[in-house]
Amino acid sequence: MPHVIVKLWPGRNETQKRAIADKVIQAVVESAGVPATAVTVGIEEVPKERWHEEVHIPDVDRKNASIYRSTRSS
Repeated sequence: MPHVIVKLWPGRNETQKRAIADKVIQAVVESAGVPATAVTVGIEEVPKERWHEEVHIPDVDRKNASIYRSTRSS
């Protein structure tokens, strides 16, 4: 606890993915006050052409109340 899933388009190498995971862990540790050993991060690559139906609709549109940050204008 906690577990964070990062979904993004394919194209990052393993070094970039590890950097993303490290920064997410750091942010969770600092913000939630949990030890780094308690945090897990998964990275799921979703092709651009499937993004809307596999990510946006189920994770953004249908879970709008749980979205805390967005750069989309209201």
